[in-house]
Amino acid sequence: MTHLKLIMQSCAGAALIAVHVALTAPLRRWRTTWGATPAEAAATMPADELIPNQKWRYTHAVTINAPPDLVWPWVVQLGQGRGGFYSYVGLENLIGCQVRNTDKVLREYQDATVGDQIRLHPKTPPLTIALTEPGARIVLLLRDPATGDASIWAFHLIRDDDGHTRLIERGCSTYGPRLASRLTFGPLFLEPIGFVMSRRMLLTIRTLASRPREHAGR
Repeated sequence: MTHLKLIMQSCAGAALIAVHVALTAPLRRWRTTWGATPAEAAATMPADELIPNQKWRYTHAVTINAPPDLVWPWVVQLGQGRGGFYSYVGLENLIGCQVRNTDKVLREYQDATVGDQIRLHPKTPPLTIALTEPGARIVLLLRDPATGDASIWAFHLIRDDDGHTRLIERGCSTYGPRLASRLTFGPLFLEPIGFVMSRRMLLTIRTLASRPREHAGR
């Protein structure tokens, strides 16, 4: 990717974030259910129970013209120092994430085990894999018992009647009484910013997983 293209994409992402933060109230319902059917948004999904006192959540989804076994490799390699996040990498690196997005399946990151750690940023606490079912779902958990802050970031892959994949991203969070907790784990900033980055990520995964198999780097 050229530097000019990267700069243009980063500016576009920053502009989208600014708009979504400014329009939080009227857009929140749409953002927290983007792409999901009413049934998907309302459904209880595996590992939701890890956040028993949810203060907010979101459900995003896309349909991918590929079976789950071809989508899974792109999902399982998510992470800083791994396959990246398939989003606005310029914005991520602006805050020091040190991310590089791949457009290939990376064999060294295809195994996921409960207890493994996945980083979003080299200097923040990692998320822990709390549940994984290859080809079906992976759930990442971040919890701080000292503050009461906790969240999950989950991806569920469901085969539809046409053999395609519904890729469902589910996030659930709760937070303690401290201002820092409300700002870090609450929806005020995390929800609009996360939506812009997640939407880009899901659309990119859709593009990558839909490519002919010989171009996937497998």
